[in-house]
Amino acid sequence: MQGDVSLARFKQFPLLMWIFLFGSFITRGSYYMVWPFLAVILYEKFALTATEVGLVLSSAAIISVFTSFIGSSLSDKVGRHRLMYVTGVLYVVSFSLLASVNTVAGYVVVMTLCSIATALWRPLTSAAIGDLITDAKTRELAMQSLYFIVNVGCAVGPLLGVWLGLTGEQSSFYITAAAFALLLLLLFWGFSRHHSQLKAAQVAACEEQKTPETAHNKSKILTVLLQDKLLQCLILANILCMFIYAQMDSSLIQYLTRANAPQLLELISALIFTNAVVIISTQFILLKMMARFELTVRIRIGLVLLMVSQLWLAANPLDLFWGWIGAIVIMSLAEAILFPTMNVHIDRLAPAHLRGAYFGAASFYDLGFALAPLGGGIILDYLGGSWLFLIGALLCLVVIYLYSILEALPRPDFVRSTS
Repeated sequence: MQGDVSLARFKQFPLLMWIFLFGSFITRGSYYMVWPFLAVILYEKFALTATEVGLVLSSAAIISVFTSFIGSSLSDKVGRHRLMYVTGVLYVVSFSLLASVNTVAGYVVVMTLCSIATALWRPLTSAAIGDLITDAKTRELAMQSLYFIVNVGCAVGPLLGVWLGLTGEQSSFYITAAAFALLLLLLFWGFSRHHSQLKAAQVAACEEQKTPETAHNKSKILTVLLQDKLLQCLILANILCMFIYAQMDSSLIQYLTRANAPQLLELISALIFTNAVVIISTQFILLKMMARFELTVRIRIGLVLLMVSQLWLAANPLDLFWGWIGAIVIMSLAEAILFPTMNVHIDRLAPAHLRGAYFGAASFYDLGFALAPLGGGIILDYLGGSWLFLIGALLCLVVIYLYSILEALPRPDFVRSTS
């Protein structure tokens, strides 16, 4: 990718890519009206400790990570679109239930369903983009665009929620369920339009799988993944990276809530809005500026910015509203560099016939997100808010080291390993 974001490349996007973009906008926007406030809802409704809230959030997410790996690997055989339909229905059901549940056990069950759907949806979409767009530069632009539009939804959602008086209201999840129902209809229409094209691609894929070079089954896929030491190190590094970043979505909000930060709901909405707006306004500028750098160099730059943001959060006074905003600006610049680059990195590492398996393996990154609420809650209960972010800064150094040794690690012979 040489920073090529010209109109001509956007014109190469197929219809389904535009559906993915529009669907991501409406679903993320409605999702962020209320999901970030779950920690506040659980605290105010059930008076749970920070560790207990973290355990509720983490237990749901951990289960979803392993489901995602199995589902994404299965998508190489049964088809992305079928699993996307199933995931969409699961989204609609789980968010509808989440709007009415009123017990801690009910929250655990329903949030697990939501987390499974989310963990399945992301790698399925990324792998589907790889199937639809063959040109590497256009595919990278498509992944950058998907991440961009997700953040547009994240920016609009909290503001719209405040304007409609829905912020922190449990009933708002009905809106999210309706958004996913609309996306399901759009996907059905889009996949129907591409039916003949997809059928031809699936026939070709089946023919490929009959040859000794590409025939594979679950045990052989697992063998390849276990042999790919570079992939394993990358997964560990990104689990730690996600653990650091996810503190903004869970533990930071818990910390501000329990410390009785001034203008709490306005501050939380402002943090989410700032995060999304910074990414929207800088993502493609940063993409162009960093086009001359290798992917791993871009990631190291992002990690240094992430470390600076953690040190800022650790030092910021509780009542300094704009100090929190400033730290999130730096964190958002790091995110704009790191997150889309991680997807591109996996896309380049994955052989075409194992793309679903590799994106499924990459879903183990979400262990960082899954463990963040629990780990952050324990740190908050026993050490305090400043230590939460100081530990995050130290973990950034560990991730930088892991990225520095990636290229020296062995990888399998994919043709021989899957024959």
